[in-house]
Amino acid sequence: MVDVAEGSGGPLSGLLVADFSRVLAGPYATMLLADLGAEVIKVESPQGDETRTWMPPTRGETSTYYLGINRGKRSIALDLRDEADVAVARELARRADILIENLRPGGMGKYGLDYASVSADNPGLVYASISGFGSTGGGHVPGYDLMVQAVSGLMSLTGAPDGPPFRAGISIFDVMAGKDALIGILAALRHRDATGRGQHVELSLLASAMSGMVNQSSAYAAGGVVPTRMGNAHPSVVPYEPLPTADNDLIVAAANDGQFRKLCGVLGMPELADDPRFVRNADRTEHRDELKPILIEALSAKGADEWFDLLVAAGVPAGPINSVAGGFAIAERFGLDPVVPVGEGDREVPTTRNPIRFSDTPVSYELPPPELDEHGDEIRKWLSTDA
Repeated sequence: MVDVAEGSGGPLSGLLVADFSRVLAGPYATMLLADLGAEVIKVESPQGDETRTWMPPTRGETSTYYLGINRGKRSIALDLRDEADVAVARELARRADILIENLRPGGMGKYGLDYASVSADNPGLVYASISGFGSTGGGHVPGYDLMVQAVSGLMSLTGAPDGPPFRAGISIFDVMAGKDALIGILAALRHRDATGRGQHVELSLLASAMSGMVNQSSAYAAGGVVPTRMGNAHPSVVPYEPLPTADNDLIVAAANDGQFRKLCGVLGMPELADDPRFVRNADRTEHRDELKPILIEALSAKGADEWFDLLVAAGVPAGPINSVAGGFAIAERFGLDPVVPVGEGDREVPTTRNPIRFSDTPVSYELPPPELDEHGDEIRKWLSTDA
């Protein structure tokens, strides 16, 4: 067992995380904590995290879903129906700086692992709970991202106006909740630095959804407007959507009047920016059905890649609609090095780089995603010694 007091040199070096979470939101948050230098112990049931079985695709015989959110951790399998294993879990919680769990609200209390019980022995603990719908009226509802995409209203905004609602291509609210958890944990650690006291940080996918839908949420909360599906069009900015060119579609995102004027210049019709129908963004939004065919006709003169280079050079946000492979390629082109290998030899796993870069405390990638209970013996031995 690594001495967590030594740490890896990252900004969270020396902190111990007890990870009682599973699937996506919690494991994503704890992977980010591990990237930042924290020592993360992943507590799994004897059956393992469900994402171990979410396949295809796979790398070898391992789910790439699991591999994508579990690097940097050590795994111990504990059966919380067994009193001896519950005692191990409680000792881990007693020593931890951070605990993350996403059992249904009240579930940890069955094992004496709820915040009130654990903080009595560990008052400095930052304890994060992630649920689907909160711990009050929605505490009894199981929470999965697809459910939240549906009930939050996001699916009503996604798809063609005359077509069915669609889910996002990723579990967007799990990811948002994971990042929100990280923000809450870091804020609580700052409070602990000042006072010595930990606290309970609560997150829910639905609350993250309400916040994360930003302008669409505000349309309803502040304006009383119920947004609807608009396909790829934007309700408040024009042009801000894919437009056809001589070959492929091109995203054009001229989000302010200056960018629109530059767009008109590149397209060879600078006078369009002075047309009273299109001078201001509000005008363009009102007259979007008149503007769009004019832009499509102009863009038909060249292909998407050629327009991309011309528009970006002029300061107009634009881009091709890539596959995921194309996204990685352009990240490589721009020097973002999106893939980082973790582990060595036959345990080496290509993973997606942490998005944060530090000037003094770089992100670390020390451990490949663990096998189930890979570190169980050493963790049990460490927890059996005096702390």
